[in-house]
Amino acid sequence: MAAVLASSGMTASSKRTALLVSFGGALEYYDFIVYGVFATEIARAIFPAKSPLMSLMVSFGAFAVGYIARPVGGVVLSHFGDRFGRRRVFVVSLLGMSGATFGMGLVPTFVHAGLLAPILMILLRLLQGFCLGGELPGAITYAVEAAPKRASLASGFVFFCVMFGVMLATVLSLLIQTFLPPDLLGPYGWRIPFWVGGALGVLGFWVRRSLEESPEFERVRARAASRPFLELLRTQAQKILVGVGLMAPTGAFNGLLFAYMPAYLKTVLHVAPQMAVNAQNLALIIHTAALLMAAWLGTYIAPRLLMSTGTLLFALLSVSWYLAIDRNTADPRLVLLVAAVGAGLFNGTFAYLVADLFPTRIRFTGIALSMNIGMTIFSGLAPLIATSLIQTTGQLAAPGWFLAVAAASGFVASLFVKRQAGQILHDTADVKAALAPTMFALKSNLS
Repeated sequence: MAAVLASSGMTASSKRTALLVSFGGALEYYDFIVYGVFATEIARAIFPAKSPLMSLMVSFGAFAVGYIARPVGGVVLSHFGDRFGRRRVFVVSLLGMSGATFGMGLVPTFVHAGLLAPILMILLRLLQGFCLGGELPGAITYAVEAAPKRASLASGFVFFCVMFGVMLATVLSLLIQTFLPPDLLGPYGWRIPFWVGGALGVLGFWVRRSLEESPEFERVRARAASRPFLELLRTQAQKILVGVGLMAPTGAFNGLLFAYMPAYLKTVLHVAPQMAVNAQNLALIIHTAALLMAAWLGTYIAPRLLMSTGTLLFALLSVSWYLAIDRNTADPRLVLLVAAVGAGLFNGTFAYLVADLFPTRIRFTGIALSMNIGMTIFSGLAPLIATSLIQTTGQLAAPGWFLAVAAASGFVASLFVKRQAGQILHDTADVKAALAPTMFALKSNLS
């Protein structure tokens, strides 16, 4: 991985920027892991029900509620990001998200607070989702504008950094499950990661204050869109649909692997908890390396081709992978390992492809709307849909069909990317061309 970054062509400043803007996205996926690993404990404490599966469904329903607020938060926060600058949005959104994450660890149990417990959890998820609506889209916007000539790797590097939040969550979860007595896990063990996540968010807020404004935004500030959302709907409607399609496989894979897989293996397939955590950790490590490699390859190979290859693979094989786990014909760790490598092809390229659809003046809004709609449908609802499919069909491998449909959507969207005409380098060239007469006149006057 060090060799990949060393040969990236990204400047030290670009790498630093990508690292700083990734804090919020890292916390987002940290929350994915934490909620997924401890979904059973959260269900018992906050959303008790007669059936364990029903209790788990209600718990994942609350998880999905947070995603309902994401498109609203994305529209509001991206409006200010495209209108006044990216930096201010980062500072406010990360602080709000950190407070919500910390607060989730303080919610009283249903036994002690009754209906107030699930209401508080849902309200905090709504606040967290609202702030998250502008976080990762803003990070991608910032990264590609800081390194437009290496935008594929820059956006992939953001997601690579985000994966460290996932790794931290898995390691912390493993430590808690290993060293904390089982009788303490339900009362307060599951709360510890939320407290740690909130504290990390505050640290990220403090560090992120040193960010400067996006250079590409500074160049177009004078002609920034006054109503970016309306301009986006009026001029880029087709590209929004393409963007949502590109997000579908990433949303489904991340929602199922990060938020649902631990509970699926433990509660549905009755796999030993240690085996479930080990399988997820192995997949995570391999996937992190694979997505960075795919982002690096995107500098030399058209990212849309990498996206097409990865999504076609998942569209054809997802159901088979789930059947192999269900029927015990393959080690879950091996299946997740293969899936992790394949998913790197679309998780390492989707961010660049979505960012490249929209011009600078409305890029933040375009990315936010595409990502939040896609993530709400295919990621936030993934655990709930997967659990519902199992309950409705009686087939434990039913989630594979959901993943296959999402992958097929991404494949179809990738076929439309080429005809949309890339905007990142095109935009940069246009700005430089517009400034050229002014720069020439300035040089003439100086001479």
